Amino acid sequence: MRRRIARRYRSERRFRALGLGAIIMSAGFLAFLIVTMLAQGLGGFTETRLALPINFAAADLQVQPDQLRGNRADLALAGAGLESVVDAAATAAFPREGGAALLSDGAWLRVRDAVKANPALLRGTAVVEVPVASDIDMAFKGDGTPAARKTVTALGDHLSRGINWDFFVNADATDPTRVGIWGALKGSLLTMLVTLSLAFPIGVLSALYLEEYAPKNRWTDLIEVSINNLAAVPSIIFGLLGLAVFLGTFGLPRSAPIVGGLTLALMTMPVIVIAGRNAIKGVPPSIRDAALGIGASPVQVVFHHVLPLALPGILTGTIIGMARALGETAPLLMIGMRAFIAAPPQGLTDPATVLPVQIFLWSDEVARGFVEKTSAAIIVLLVVLLSMNGLAIYLRNRFETRW
Repeated sequence: MRRRIARRYRSERRFRALGLGAIIMSAGFLAFLIVTMLAQGLGGFTETRLALPINFAAADLQVQPDQLRGNRADLALAGAGLESVVDAAATAAFPREGGAALLSDGAWLRVRDAVKANPALLRGTAVVEVPVASDIDMAFKGDGTPAARKTVTALGDHLSRGINWDFFVNADATDPTRVGIWGALKGSLLTMLVTLSLAFPIGVLSALYLEEYAPKNRWTDLIEVSINNLAAVPSIIFGLLGLAVFLGTFGLPRSAPIVGGLTLALMTMPVIVIAGRNAIKGVPPSIRDAALGIGASPVQVVFHHVLPLALPGILTGTIIGMARALGETAPLLMIGMRAFIAAPPQGLTDPATVLPVQIFLWSDEVARGFVEKTSAAIIVLLVVLLSMNGLAIYLRNRFETRW
Protein backbone atom coordinates (compact mmCIF):
# COMPACT_ATOMS: atom_id res chain seq x y z
CA MET A 1 0.00 0.00 0.00
CA ARG A 2 2.82 2.41 0.84
CA ARG A 3 4.52 1.59 -2.46
CA ARG A 4 1.31 2.24 -4.35
CA ILE A 5 0.77 5.56 -2.55
CA ALA A 6 4.37 6.61 -3.26
CA ARG A 7 3.92 5.64 -6.91
CA ARG A 8 0.74 7.75 -7.15
CA TYR A 9 2.52 10.72 -5.57
CA ARG A 10 5.38 10.39 -8.06
CA SER A 11 2.89 10.27 -10.94
CA GLU A 12 1.18 13.39 -9.63
CA ARG A 13 4.49 15.25 -9.36
CA ARG A 14 5.44 14.21 -12.89
CA PHE A 15 2.08 15.38 -14.20
CA ARG A 16 2.44 18.75 -12.46
CA ALA A 17 5.97 19.12 -13.83
CA LEU A 18 4.79 18.32 -17.36
CA GLY A 19 1.95 20.83 -17.09
CA LEU A 20 4.29 23.53 -15.79
CA GLY A 21 6.77 22.74 -18.55
CA ALA A 22 4.04 23.04 -21.19
CA ILE A 23 3.01 26.43 -19.82
CA ILE A 24 6.62 27.66 -19.75
CA MET A 25 7.20 26.42 -23.30
CA SER A 26 4.03 28.15 -24.55
CA ALA A 27 5.00 31.38 -22.80
CA GLY A 28 8.49 31.12 -24.30
CA PHE A 29 7.14 30.76 -27.84
CA LEU A 30 4.79 33.69 -27.28
CA ALA A 31 7.60 35.84 -25.91
CA PHE A 32 9.82 34.88 -28.86
CA LEU A 33 7.07 35.88 -31.30
CA ILE A 34 6.44 39.22 -29.61
CA VAL A 35 10.13 40.08 -29.28
CA THR A 36 10.82 39.13 -32.90
CA MET A 37 7.92 41.18 -34.21
CA LEU A 38 8.86 44.18 -32.09
CA ALA A 39 12.52 44.00 -33.11
CA GLN A 40 11.66 43.83 -36.81
CA GLY A 41 8.55 46.00 -36.85
CA LEU A 42 9.13 48.99 -34.60
CA GLY A 43 11.31 50.55 -37.29
CA GLY A 44 8.29 50.55 -39.60
CA PHE A 45 6.63 53.18 -37.44
CA THR A 46 9.53 55.60 -37.95
CA GLU A 47 11.12 57.18 -41.02
CA THR A 48 14.46 58.76 -41.90
CA ARG A 49 14.31 62.38 -43.00
CA LEU A 50 16.78 64.55 -44.89
CA ALA A 51 17.05 68.28 -44.16
CA LEU A 52 16.84 69.61 -47.72
CA PRO A 53 17.52 73.31 -48.46
CA ILE A 54 15.32 74.61 -51.29
CA ASN A 55 15.61 78.03 -52.92
CA PHE A 56 11.99 78.61 -53.90
CA ALA A 57 12.65 82.18 -55.02
CA ALA A 58 15.24 81.09 -57.58
CA ALA A 59 12.97 78.29 -58.80
CA ASP A 60 10.31 80.90 -59.66
CA LEU A 61 7.32 78.60 -59.43
CA GLN A 62 4.43 80.03 -61.43
CA VAL A 63 1.86 79.72 -58.66
CA GLN A 64 -0.49 82.48 -57.55
CA PRO A 65 -1.40 82.84 -53.84
CA ASP A 66 -5.09 82.31 -54.56
CA GLN A 67 -4.26 78.96 -56.24
CA LEU A 68 -2.95 77.62 -52.90
CA ARG A 69 -6.39 77.87 -51.35
CA GLY A 70 -8.91 75.09 -51.61
CA ASN A 71 -8.75 71.89 -53.60
CA ARG A 72 -6.77 73.38 -56.50
CA ALA A 73 -3.53 73.70 -54.53
CA ASP A 74 -2.28 70.18 -55.23
CA LEU A 75 -2.90 70.46 -58.96
CA ALA A 76 -1.36 73.94 -59.16
CA LEU A 77 1.88 72.93 -57.41
CA ALA A 78 2.18 69.73 -59.41
CA GLY A 79 1.60 71.58 -62.68
CA ALA A 80 4.18 74.22 -61.76
CA GLY A 81 6.90 71.56 -61.60
CA LEU A 82 7.45 71.34 -57.84
CA GLU A 83 8.72 67.77 -58.12
CA SER A 84 11.49 68.84 -60.50
CA VAL A 85 12.40 71.70 -58.18
CA VAL A 86 12.80 69.30 -55.25
CA ASP A 87 14.97 66.93 -57.29
CA ALA A 88 17.12 69.82 -58.49
CA ALA A 89 17.53 71.08 -54.93
CA ALA A 90 18.72 67.64 -53.78
CA THR A 91 21.18 67.44 -56.69
CA ALA A 92 22.55 70.91 -55.88
CA ALA A 93 22.83 70.31 -52.13
CA PHE A 94 24.19 66.74 -52.15
CA PRO A 95 25.84 66.06 -55.53
CA ARG A 96 28.43 63.61 -54.21
CA GLU A 97 26.00 61.61 -52.10
CA GLY A 98 23.57 60.89 -54.92
CA GLY A 99 21.42 63.98 -55.34
CA ALA A 100 17.82 63.21 -56.25
CA ALA A 101 18.44 59.46 -55.75
CA LEU A 102 18.56 60.13 -52.01
CA LEU A 103 14.88 61.09 -51.91
CA SER A 104 11.80 58.97 -51.59
CA ASP A 105 9.21 59.03 -54.36
CA GLY A 106 6.96 60.97 -52.01
CA ALA A 107 9.53 63.54 -50.89
CA TRP A 108 8.06 66.28 -53.07
CA LEU A 109 4.64 65.63 -51.53
CA ARG A 110 6.08 66.60 -48.14
CA VAL A 111 7.38 69.83 -49.69
CA ARG A 112 3.97 70.42 -51.27
CA ASP A 113 2.27 70.11 -47.90
CA ALA A 114 4.78 72.52 -46.36
CA VAL A 115 4.12 75.11 -49.09
CA LYS A 116 0.36 74.74 -48.70
CA ALA A 117 0.70 75.27 -44.94
CA ASN A 118 2.96 78.32 -45.39
CA PRO A 119 2.79 79.98 -48.86
CA ALA A 120 5.40 82.52 -47.75
CA LEU A 121 8.06 79.83 -48.37
CA LEU A 122 7.78 80.51 -52.11
CA ARG A 123 9.39 83.94 -51.62
CA GLY A 124 12.70 82.72 -50.16
CA THR A 125 14.84 79.76 -49.12
CA ALA A 126 13.69 77.13 -46.64
CA VAL A 127 14.93 73.84 -45.22
CA VAL A 128 12.28 71.13 -45.45
CA GLU A 129 12.62 67.68 -43.92
CA VAL A 130 11.72 65.10 -46.55
CA PRO A 131 11.73 61.26 -46.42
CA VAL A 132 14.73 59.52 -47.96
CA ALA A 133 14.84 56.53 -50.27
CA SER A 134 14.27 53.03 -48.90
CA ASP A 135 17.92 51.90 -49.02
CA ILE A 136 19.09 55.03 -47.17
CA ASP A 137 16.30 54.60 -44.63
CA MET A 138 17.28 50.98 -43.96
CA ALA A 139 20.97 51.90 -43.69
CA PHE A 140 20.23 54.68 -41.20
CA LYS A 141 18.35 52.12 -39.09
CA GLY A 142 21.35 49.76 -39.23
CA ASP A 143 20.26 47.26 -41.88
CA GLY A 144 21.47 48.57 -45.22
CA THR A 145 24.01 47.75 -47.88
CA PRO A 146 27.66 48.90 -47.48
CA ALA A 147 27.17 51.59 -50.14
CA ALA A 148 24.06 52.92 -48.41
CA ARG A 149 25.80 52.94 -45.02
CA LYS A 150 28.67 54.92 -46.55
CA THR A 151 26.15 57.46 -47.88
CA VAL A 152 24.53 57.73 -44.46
CA THR A 153 27.94 58.45 -42.91
CA ALA A 154 28.61 61.15 -45.51
CA LEU A 155 25.26 62.85 -44.89
CA GLY A 156 25.88 62.96 -41.14
CA ASP A 157 23.73 65.47 -39.27
CA HIS A 158 21.53 66.14 -42.29
CA LEU A 159 19.63 62.95 -41.44
CA SER A 160 17.17 62.60 -38.59
CA ARG A 161 14.53 60.13 -37.45
CA GLY A 162 10.85 60.74 -36.73
CA ILE A 163 7.46 59.08 -36.52
CA ASN A 164 6.18 57.87 -39.87
CA TRP A 165 2.68 59.31 -39.79
CA ASP A 166 2.15 58.35 -43.44
CA PHE A 167 2.18 54.70 -42.36
CA PHE A 168 -1.07 55.30 -40.48
CA VAL A 169 -2.89 57.35 -43.14
CA ASN A 170 -1.72 55.97 -46.52
CA ALA A 171 -2.73 52.90 -48.51
CA ASP A 172 -0.57 50.51 -50.53
CA ALA A 173 2.25 51.79 -52.76
CA THR A 174 5.18 50.49 -54.76
CA ASP A 175 7.70 52.44 -52.67
CA PRO A 176 8.14 50.99 -49.15
CA THR A 177 8.68 54.50 -47.74
CA ARG A 178 5.17 55.52 -48.86
CA VAL A 179 3.09 52.49 -47.90
CA GLY A 180 0.47 52.68 -45.16
CA ILE A 181 -2.06 50.48 -43.40
CA TRP A 182 -5.09 52.76 -43.43
CA GLY A 183 -6.41 51.42 -46.74
CA ALA A 184 -6.23 47.80 -45.56
CA LEU A 185 -7.47 48.66 -42.06
CA LYS A 186 -10.47 50.53 -43.46
CA GLY A 187 -11.20 47.59 -45.74
CA SER A 188 -11.07 45.28 -42.70
CA LEU A 189 -13.47 47.53 -40.76
CA LEU A 190 -15.97 47.66 -43.63
CA THR A 191 -15.74 43.90 -44.09
CA MET A 192 -16.25 43.27 -40.38
CA LEU A 193 -19.24 45.64 -40.41
CA VAL A 194 -20.95 43.54 -43.08
CA THR A 195 -20.00 40.33 -41.27
CA LEU A 196 -21.38 41.49 -37.93
CA SER A 197 -24.56 42.93 -39.45
CA LEU A 198 -25.43 39.55 -40.97
CA ALA A 199 -23.91 36.92 -38.71
CA PHE A 200 -24.97 38.32 -35.32
CA PRO A 201 -28.77 38.67 -35.75
CA ILE A 202 -29.13 35.51 -37.83
CA GLY A 203 -26.90 33.52 -35.48
CA VAL A 204 -28.68 34.70 -32.32
CA LEU A 205 -32.16 34.09 -33.75
CA SER A 206 -31.11 30.65 -34.94
CA ALA A 207 -29.77 29.81 -31.48
CA LEU A 208 -33.02 31.01 -29.86
CA TYR A 209 -35.15 28.95 -32.21
CA LEU A 210 -33.13 25.76 -31.84
CA GLU A 211 -32.98 26.05 -28.05
CA GLU A 212 -36.44 27.38 -27.22
CA TYR A 213 -38.86 26.54 -30.02
CA ALA A 214 -37.55 23.75 -32.28
CA PRO A 215 -39.13 20.32 -31.73
CA LYS A 216 -36.80 17.50 -30.82
CA ASN A 217 -36.81 15.22 -33.85
CA ARG A 218 -34.47 13.87 -36.49
CA TRP A 219 -34.53 17.07 -38.53
CA THR A 220 -33.45 19.13 -35.55
CA ASP A 221 -30.69 16.65 -34.78
CA LEU A 222 -29.53 16.86 -38.41
CA ILE A 223 -29.46 20.68 -38.22
CA GLU A 224 -27.46 20.59 -34.98
CA VAL A 225 -24.91 18.17 -36.44
CA SER A 226 -24.63 20.29 -39.58
CA ILE A 227 -23.97 23.47 -37.58
CA ASN A 228 -21.30 21.75 -35.52
CA ASN A 229 -19.67 20.44 -38.70
CA LEU A 230 -19.79 23.86 -40.37
CA ALA A 231 -17.90 25.38 -37.43
CA ALA A 232 -15.02 22.98 -38.16
CA VAL A 233 -14.96 23.37 -41.96
CA PRO A 234 -11.66 24.87 -43.28
CA SER A 235 -12.04 28.54 -44.06
CA ILE A 236 -10.93 28.17 -47.69
CA ILE A 237 -14.11 26.15 -48.36
CA PHE A 238 -16.16 29.22 -47.48
CA GLY A 239 -13.95 31.19 -49.89
CA LEU A 240 -14.83 28.76 -52.68
CA LEU A 241 -18.50 29.06 -51.74
CA GLY A 242 -18.31 32.86 -51.84
CA LEU A 243 -16.55 32.72 -55.20
CA ALA A 244 -19.22 30.46 -56.68
CA VAL A 245 -22.30 32.11 -55.17
CA PHE A 246 -21.63 35.81 -54.64
CA LEU A 247 -19.33 36.38 -57.61
CA GLY A 248 -20.35 33.65 -60.04
CA THR A 249 -24.12 33.61 -59.46
CA PHE A 250 -25.08 37.06 -58.14
CA GLY A 251 -22.35 38.98 -59.96
CA LEU A 252 -21.32 41.15 -57.01
CA PRO A 253 -18.22 43.35 -57.47
CA ARG A 254 -14.95 41.52 -57.09
CA SER A 255 -12.59 42.44 -54.23
CA ALA A 256 -15.28 44.46 -52.45
CA PRO A 257 -15.94 44.58 -48.67
CA ILE A 258 -19.54 43.48 -49.18
CA VAL A 259 -18.41 40.20 -50.78
CA GLY A 260 -15.76 39.66 -48.12
CA GLY A 261 -18.29 40.38 -45.38
CA LEU A 262 -20.82 37.95 -46.83
CA THR A 263 -18.19 35.21 -47.10
CA LEU A 264 -16.90 35.72 -43.56
CA ALA A 265 -20.48 35.89 -42.24
CA LEU A 266 -21.06 32.35 -43.53
CA MET A 267 -17.92 31.25 -41.69
CA THR A 268 -18.71 33.09 -38.44
CA MET A 269 -22.40 32.25 -38.16
CA PRO A 270 -21.98 28.64 -36.89
CA VAL A 271 -19.63 29.88 -34.16
CA ILE A 272 -22.21 32.43 -33.00
CA VAL A 273 -24.99 29.82 -33.08
CA ILE A 274 -23.00 27.40 -30.92
CA ALA A 275 -21.95 30.13 -28.46
CA GLY A 276 -25.53 31.43 -28.31
CA ARG A 277 -26.99 28.01 -27.62
CA ASN A 278 -24.51 27.36 -24.83
CA ALA A 279 -25.28 30.76 -23.27
CA ILE A 280 -29.04 30.15 -23.48
CA LYS A 281 -28.64 26.71 -21.92
CA GLY A 282 -26.84 28.35 -19.00
CA VAL A 283 -29.96 30.29 -17.99
CA PRO A 284 -31.68 28.29 -15.19
CA PRO A 285 -35.15 26.86 -15.94
CA SER A 286 -36.43 28.58 -12.80
CA ILE A 287 -36.15 31.94 -14.63
CA ARG A 288 -38.52 30.68 -17.31
CA ASP A 289 -40.89 29.13 -14.78
CA ALA A 290 -41.03 32.31 -12.70
CA ALA A 291 -41.74 34.48 -15.75
CA LEU A 292 -44.48 32.13 -16.94
CA GLY A 293 -45.90 32.01 -13.43
CA ILE A 294 -46.50 35.78 -13.34
CA GLY A 295 -48.29 35.73 -16.70
CA ALA A 296 -45.56 36.39 -19.27
CA SER A 297 -46.06 34.92 -22.73
CA PRO A 298 -43.45 32.51 -24.15
CA VAL A 299 -42.13 35.24 -26.41
CA GLN A 300 -41.83 37.66 -23.47
CA VAL A 301 -40.03 34.99 -21.47
CA VAL A 302 -37.45 34.58 -24.22
CA PHE A 303 -36.86 38.22 -25.13
CA HIS A 304 -37.39 39.88 -21.73
CA HIS A 305 -35.70 37.36 -19.46
CA VAL A 306 -33.72 34.59 -21.18
CA LEU A 307 -32.01 36.63 -23.92
CA PRO A 308 -30.81 39.49 -21.65
CA LEU A 309 -29.32 37.00 -19.21
CA ALA A 310 -27.64 35.03 -22.01
CA LEU A 311 -26.42 38.10 -23.90
CA PRO A 312 -22.99 38.37 -22.18
CA GLY A 313 -22.09 34.84 -23.25
CA ILE A 314 -23.45 35.47 -26.74
CA LEU A 315 -21.39 38.67 -27.08
CA THR A 316 -18.26 36.88 -25.89
CA GLY A 317 -18.66 34.15 -28.51
CA THR A 318 -19.47 36.75 -31.17
CA ILE A 319 -16.35 38.82 -30.48
CA ILE A 320 -14.14 35.73 -30.51
CA GLY A 321 -15.71 34.65 -33.80
CA MET A 322 -15.21 38.12 -35.27
CA ALA A 323 -11.58 38.11 -34.14
CA ARG A 324 -11.08 34.83 -35.96
CA ALA A 325 -12.73 36.27 -39.08
CA LEU A 326 -10.53 39.38 -38.90
CA GLY A 327 -7.40 37.25 -39.10
CA GLU A 328 -8.55 35.10 -42.02
CA THR A 329 -6.72 35.29 -45.34
CA ALA A 330 -7.56 32.18 -47.38
CA PRO A 331 -11.29 32.85 -48.05
CA LEU A 332 -10.60 36.45 -49.02
CA LEU A 333 -7.86 35.43 -51.44
CA MET A 334 -10.40 33.22 -53.19
CA ILE A 335 -12.78 36.14 -53.83
CA GLY A 336 -10.03 38.40 -55.18
CA MET A 337 -9.27 40.68 -52.22
CA ARG A 338 -5.57 40.63 -53.01
CA ALA A 339 -5.47 43.43 -55.57
CA PHE A 340 -3.14 46.43 -55.43
CA ILE A 341 -5.33 49.08 -53.76
CA ALA A 342 -3.68 52.51 -53.85
CA ALA A 343 -6.58 54.40 -52.21
CA PRO A 344 -8.77 53.54 -49.20
CA PRO A 345 -12.26 52.28 -50.12
CA GLN A 346 -15.07 54.79 -49.79
CA GLY A 347 -17.95 52.31 -49.69
CA LEU A 348 -18.94 48.66 -49.43
CA THR A 349 -18.71 48.11 -53.19
CA ASP A 350 -15.34 49.80 -53.80
CA PRO A 351 -12.22 47.68 -54.43
CA ALA A 352 -10.49 46.96 -51.12
CA THR A 353 -8.16 44.66 -49.30
CA VAL A 354 -7.88 43.66 -45.64
CA LEU A 355 -5.03 43.76 -43.19
CA PRO A 356 -4.05 40.02 -43.24
CA VAL A 357 -4.03 40.01 -47.04
CA GLN A 358 -1.98 43.23 -47.10
CA ILE A 359 0.57 41.58 -44.82
CA PHE A 360 0.67 38.59 -47.15
CA LEU A 361 1.26 40.83 -50.18
CA TRP A 362 4.02 42.85 -48.48
CA SER A 363 5.79 39.69 -47.34
CA ASP A 364 6.08 38.66 -50.98
CA GLU A 365 7.81 41.90 -52.06
CA VAL A 366 11.49 41.89 -53.01
CA ALA A 367 12.48 45.30 -51.60
CA ARG A 368 14.07 45.07 -48.16
CA GLY A 369 12.06 48.03 -46.90
CA PHE A 370 8.89 45.94 -46.99
CA VAL A 371 10.27 43.57 -44.33
CA GLU A 372 9.86 46.04 -41.48
CA LYS A 373 6.55 47.27 -42.92
CA THR A 374 5.27 43.69 -42.86
CA SER A 375 6.30 43.27 -39.22
CA ALA A 376 4.80 46.65 -38.33
CA ALA A 377 1.49 45.66 -39.92
CA ILE A 378 1.58 42.37 -37.99
CA ILE A 379 2.00 44.37 -34.78
CA VAL A 380 -1.07 46.44 -35.65
CA LEU A 381 -3.08 43.30 -36.42
CA LEU A 382 -1.99 41.67 -33.14
CA VAL A 383 -2.99 44.80 -31.22
CA VAL A 384 -6.45 44.75 -32.83
CA LEU A 385 -6.92 41.03 -32.15
CA LEU A 386 -5.74 41.32 -28.55
CA SER A 387 -8.07 44.29 -28.04
CA MET A 388 -11.04 42.29 -29.32
CA ASN A 389 -10.19 39.32 -27.10
CA GLY A 390 -9.66 41.68 -24.16
CA LEU A 391 -13.10 43.17 -24.81
CA ALA A 392 -14.59 39.67 -24.78
CA ILE A 393 -12.94 38.91 -21.44
CA TYR A 394 -14.17 42.22 -19.99
CA LEU A 395 -17.75 41.60 -21.11
CA ARG A 396 -17.66 38.10 -19.68
CA ASN A 397 -16.34 39.25 -16.31
CA ARG A 398 -18.49 42.39 -16.20
CA PHE A 399 -21.87 40.86 -17.00
CA GLU A 400 -21.40 37.24 -16.02
CA THR A 401 -24.11 36.02 -13.66
CA ARG A 402 -23.34 33.23 -11.21
CA TRP A 403 -26.34 31.09 -10.35
